[in-house]
Amino acid sequence: MPEKNSSNSRKRRTSAPIDPTYGHLQPQATEIEKAVLGAVMIDKDAFSIISEIIRPESFYEPRHQKIYAAVQALNMSERPVDIMTVTEELRHEGTLEDVGGPGYILEISSKVASSANVEYHAHILAQKFLARQLIQFASRIEEKAFDETADIDELMQEAEGSLFEISQKNMKTDYTQIDPVLQQAVDILQKASQNTSGLTGIPTGFTDLDDMTSGWQPSDLIILAGRPAMGKTSFALSLAKNIAVDYRNPIAFFSLEMNNVQLVNRLISNTCEISGHKILNGQLNPAEWERLDKNLRKLTGAPIYVDDTPGLSVFELRTKARRLVREKGIKIIMIDYLQLMNAAGMRFNNRQEEVSTISRSLKGLAKELDIPIIALSQLSRNVENREGLEGKRPQLSDLRESGAIEQDADMVLFVHRPEYYHIYQDEKGNDLHGMAQIIIAKHRKGATGDVLLSFRGEYTRFENREDGYIAPMPPTEGGEILGSKMNGSNAPMPDFDPFAGMPMGGPDAPF
Repeated sequence: MPEKNSSNSRKRRTSAPIDPTYGHLQPQATEIEKAVLGAVMIDKDAFSIISEIIRPESFYEPRHQKIYAAVQALNMSERPVDIMTVTEELRHEGTLEDVGGPGYILEISSKVASSANVEYHAHILAQKFLARQLIQFASRIEEKAFDETADIDELMQEAEGSLFEISQKNMKTDYTQIDPVLQQAVDILQKASQNTSGLTGIPTGFTDLDDMTSGWQPSDLIILAGRPAMGKTSFALSLAKNIAVDYRNPIAFFSLEMNNVQLVNRLISNTCEISGHKILNGQLNPAEWERLDKNLRKLTGAPIYVDDTPGLSVFELRTKARRLVREKGIKIIMIDYLQLMNAAGMRFNNRQEEVSTISRSLKGLAKELDIPIIALSQLSRNVENREGLEGKRPQLSDLRESGAIEQDADMVLFVHRPEYYHIYQDEKGNDLHGMAQIIIAKHRKGATGDVLLSFRGEYTRFENREDGYIAPMPPTEGGEILGSKMNGSNAPMPDFDPFAGMPMGGPDAPF
């Protein structure tokens, strides 16, 4: 008796395709596939209901893939869809006999009396297709993992990239009726009206900048760009210090250039007002030791989380960011800098396509986590080739490697120090000695314009102008306060610059 059951079981298992890797049937629902195809051929509205849920490859049976592709082609050309038109489309494509001829088309449609459950059925097929994709993905990664010649780090990158592609292709495109969104908007407005400061987002610590932006807003992608030696990283770290130390908002800082110790050294210099050079060589005088001891307490326990993984991929970032938000309550993410990231595991024709994918992914991550993401970016050399006050001023077209950065960003800010170019007065007559312009070049939710801040080169710190700092006059030869070797700049380095040998765009502050 047991032998008979075993024999019947074997017959049942061999009656359908088997996955040779695991010896299991692939996830499938061929009868539901027939029901869906029958529904779209008897109801002209059925395809519009399921077109965003399934694609031809969502079907397991190859014949059904071809039939659905024909239905799709008819809809795209705005032709009617029924038994006759589908049959003719397949005949035109030369695949009618491959699917079983007109008889099979008729058989499918005759078994469906209603299209009432077509959406539910389509979701089942989408789930089965996703399961098959994951099985194929896992099988491929497993096979390569067994290969002793494979580079495991590269395999990890490929695995992350492939999984990201699967998730992107199967991402839901849900919509919602406007009423609940209206209520949400009104709730936010009412909450903002009770805030006398006018801040609705995370405060930057810079008064004029907060006035223009109302703080960093949830789900926004903010691009912070500048040429080498302008101090964009210094500004980012100053922001990080203000946000995490002064306002105690948890922040994650992903540094693809500096290591953790370099970041902390710059933060100590910024917070304790001690020359970075002295922090490196330890030659502090008694007053500086006292200042260090007093101000270091501000940094102790600060909610700052640093990741200095080199060559960070956008897929690794997503994984780490989700965990940090979940476990540490991160309110904002900073990345230094965008062009050093990669999208390993995916194939691109050129670097521009890869950067476009990275910027689009960062915007998607900001929306998913509902927190602002600030990504530093380089500018092209076009700025150096232009003359005059306006010529040296950065423009959106100067964003390096991809116009997609500008498109994806909710806000684009440039860090610009005219003094670096021996320009000491702006068009309004403002003295620019020791000053930096934060140029808001794009702002989806508000105004654009300039914010003028003080820049303290010896501590690599940005401050509000009203904080009382008066910049020293520059040497008669020129106005460079800070140089950098980060991107091949040959700008002279001042004597007080403690980071002349480090691959960084000017020492920074907070951290």
